[in-house]
Amino acid sequence: MEPEFITYQKFNDPALAKELAETLKKHNIDCLIEEDSTSFDPFFTYNSFAIEFLVKTKPADFEKANQLLKEEADDEIGAVDTDHYLFAFTNDELMEVITKADEWSAFDVVLARKILAEKAIVINDKQIEEINGERVEELKITQGMTTSQLVICYLFAVGLGFIGIIMGVHIIRSKKTLPDGERIYAYTENDRWHGRQFLYIGIASFIAVVLYKSGVIFDGD
Repeated sequence: MEPEFITYQKFNDPALAKELAETLKKHNIDCLIEEDSTSFDPFFTYNSFAIEFLVKTKPADFEKANQLLKEEADDEIGAVDTDHYLFAFTNDELMEVITKADEWSAFDVVLARKILAEKAIVINDKQIEEINGERVEELKITQGMTTSQLVICYLFAVGLGFIGIIMGVHIIRSKKTLPDGERIYAYTENDRWHGRQFLYIGIASFIAVVLYKSGVIFDGD
């Protein structure tokens, strides 16, 4: 079976997505761009009207793409102006850019490392590899839903059946992509169990409402 394309990076600007895709293709890395609304969030954490442009590639190409972007950033780093915002960062903030490289561009990570080196804080390649490995393990830890969140979801499932179905499917199937291309479930096993309950309750509630409105049940005649 041909490996699926999964999200490598997300952009709000289509021009940035196109630029990355062209760079990857130029180096024989298969990729595609998809336009997508922000994924459904049962707790409305994100703006549901936001449009994202997803650059997708195959999981096996993630490391190659990471290395490519790092090399390009190395080539561009000499031309950076000293008014770049990273020059105003503290040492701790620069270290956070490096330890959470998945949240920053490859250029920012390389520049943060260069600025620290100029301050006699040298991070070698072996340390970078260890930091990246620790970050992947950190991202594998999934925080469980709180009691209040579960209660809200159950109330939605009972009162608004269709919403319960959407929430259930989202929690059961939602996955996240790690920096190395591995895909893992976004919710814990316990949360996914509750997700199945939201789905079942939502289906039952939705059917009950349809039957009620059609007069099949609860008909007083």
